[in-house]
Amino acid sequence: MFRVSQYMRELIDPTPLGSTRQPPGPVVIWNLIRRCNLTCKHCYSISAPKDFPGELSTQEVFSVMDDLKLFGVPVLILSGGEPLLRPDLFAISRRAKSMGFYVGLSTNGTLIDTGNIDAIADVGYDYVGISIDGVRDTHDRFRRKQGAYDASMRGVRLCGNRGIKVGLRFTMTQDNAKELPQLLQLLDEKHLEKFYLSHLNYAGRGNKNKKCDVAHSTTRWAMDLLFETCWKSVSNGENREFVTGNNDADGVYLLHWVNRYFPEKLDHIRGKLAQWGGNSSGVNVANIDNLGNVHPDTFWWHYSLGNVRDRLFSDIWMDTSDPIMAGLKARPRSVAGRCGQCRYFDICGGNTRVRALQLTGDPWAEDPACYLSDAEIGIRSARPPFSTSQSDQPHI
Repeated sequence: MFRVSQYMRELIDPTPLGSTRQPPGPVVIWNLIRRCNLTCKHCYSISAPKDFPGELSTQEVFSVMDDLKLFGVPVLILSGGEPLLRPDLFAISRRAKSMGFYVGLSTNGTLIDTGNIDAIADVGYDYVGISIDGVRDTHDRFRRKQGAYDASMRGVRLCGNRGIKVGLRFTMTQDNAKELPQLLQLLDEKHLEKFYLSHLNYAGRGNKNKKCDVAHSTTRWAMDLLFETCWKSVSNGENREFVTGNNDADGVYLLHWVNRYFPEKLDHIRGKLAQWGGNSSGVNVANIDNLGNVHPDTFWWHYSLGNVRDRLFSDIWMDTSDPIMAGLKARPRSVAGRCGQCRYFDICGGNTRVRALQLTGDPWAEDPACYLSDAEIGIRSARPPFSTSQSDQPHI
């Protein structure tokens, strides 16, 4: 995850670079259930409105949580399928909170209603993320259910009314990118605290729909709009968060943006971005699926590192005898093509390995979704890697 707001605030109030600190354990995104009331076009877990046999029991979940806590995992993101369909979700959530985890709920929002909002509020989730794919008609088409948009907005409203931190998660494709401005306006209309723009990753139904991925020019337009919106928010002193995911080239693109508008802050931001280091799949981000299989992140469901029924998560996560884990944990990673030649590899970390795997069959090939030119990443010497034009200024 790339925290755009964090770096924008560094432009206003720079903080010392300090030493790089690694979290004690990875953030764990846990797909507690695969059943879902929707069949979204880009679902990485290919969830459906049916039961899937073999899912972890409540007691098995509790046992895994004990190991995660001992291992130093700081964050649990409870997901699905649709996690609200799991009968023991609130028992799991309350236990996680009592153990000291930061606990997020990742939901499509359609099942949040007056019948369960009290229970959701009582858990004390640190954050509730609700997926949205565009304005009403587009969202319903992506979600393959008429009325899904209105139901999700009801969930947003109910969470907001109870003081729950709630935000929107938007997966951008060629079919819905044009509605990004309207979704950003929703932040003000609904008084939302967070916006997460996810680039399409090629997994599950998202892999089948990769032909709908945005062209590089559209990605650049979207990131320019997000940066401008975030800068206005930060400049106004708002506490709203803007983050992106699944394309670590965003960090390098931000560096170009900083050079254009705040060149005097370039070295500071570069240092902060290098400290972040880009893609952390298999290092600081982990996934456990509904059957207990462990993956480098949520888009690696085709590749299991082991199962928590057979081995402790902590043992699985540190086992570099697995070639994928060995490669992901290597510093620096050995990545070929444009990624390997990029002068900003220390910022991006080679971007998303599963996307390279899906398109080339090689997890260590270049990421095809990098939207910066060769010149911008320093491969060619025909012109400087940064544009030196100062003619365009952010609309503040």
